[in-house]
This record gives sequence, C-alpha cells and structure tokens, in this order.
Amino acid sequence: MKLIVGLGNPGEKYALHRHNVGFMVVDAIAEMHHFSSWRSKFSGEVTEGRLGGEKVLLLKPMTYMNESGRSVAEAARFFRLEPEDVIVVHDELDLAPGRIRVKSGGGHAGHNGLRSIIAHIGPDFQRLRIGIGHPGSKAAVTGHVLSDFSKADRQWLEPLLEAIARHVGLLVQGRPSDFASKVHMDAPPPEQMKGRGKGSE
Repeated sequence: MKLIVGLGNPGEKYALHRHNVGFMVVDAIAEMHHFSSWRSKFSGEVTEGRLGGEKVLLLKPMTYMNESGRSVAEAARFFRLEPEDVIVVHDELDLAPGRIRVKSGGGHAGHNGLRSIIAHIGPDFQRLRIGIGHPGSKAAVTGHVLSDFSKADRQWLEPLLEAIARHVGLLVQGRPSDFASKVHMDAPPPEQMKGRGKGSE
C-alpha cells in the first residue's frame, strides 16, 4: 500500500494558492481514477482506490501546513507504512513553474509542511515537487506562495494536474523516471512551450 499526501491549507480562501498545489494534485488523482468519497480521518481528508495495481490512500492534512506531519504520522502508523511507502506532493520554489521532480529523502529547504513531516516520520519519504518558481527575493516568498495562481499559470497548471493524475500509477510502481518523462511529454513546462526545448527532468 502507498500513501500519497497532498500538502496545502484547509479552507476556501487558500484553495487556489500556489502553496495548495499538493491538494490540487490529489484531488485530480481521486477524480480521474474514481476513488471513494472523501471522508474525515487521521486529522485530514482521505479517499482510497487503486493505482498501478496497488492499493493507495490519498490524504489531505487538515491541520494547516506547519502541522502536516501529525496527520501523515497518524495514517502511516495506522497502516504500518514505512517512510518509503509515503509520497508527499508539494510546491517547490526552486523549480521553474510547471516543472516537476521526484526525489527520495533530503531536507525541507524551508518548506514548513516538509519540516513537520520530517519531524514526525523522518526524511526518507518520496517527494513529488511541483515547480511554482521563485519571486526573485526572499522578502517576496510568503506573498508568492500564499497567493492564487495567476491566469498565465493556469495555462500550464491544468494540463499538468491532468498529466500527473494520468501517469501517477508509474510513481506508485517505483518508476519515477518514467513518470516524470511522461508527465513532461504530456504537459511541457512553459519555457519548453516557448521553444527553448529543454529536456525533461
């Protein structure tokens, strides 16, 4: 079994924030693959289904970002999952908008959701990082992540959410490179669409 966690903040006022892209991803997965109805459990919202031949639980912590680890730890303990069975989807300032990268382990790079999860289950979980770009100065970071995606962003965001949902079974099967290649093929990052032609990561 795999646990896929989308990070975000609960409530309508946060729904379209860049910081909530993790919630958007798991919502897209649940809808495309006809998961069960969302229900409240583990200090969050959960739904179950199958991806890549394996049972999968999707989780949206309802604890606010900086307490996400409490919700993740509750679910992991209940199902006796190892950190390697947990995939956390989150926004990433250090990736260009529309780019994704899958990695296992590492630090939190100042991301409060990751910081909390590492404190509760250690660092050895997988991360699906969704690039939102950096605003250019440290002082502007909070305003950037806690504001809605722009209209221009939505031109790449919607195809990206759909592509991730379509190919996420590969990630569940332990094929991160295949997953990333197929997602970038279906939903090229904006700079590729402008003809700069960089390869997938």
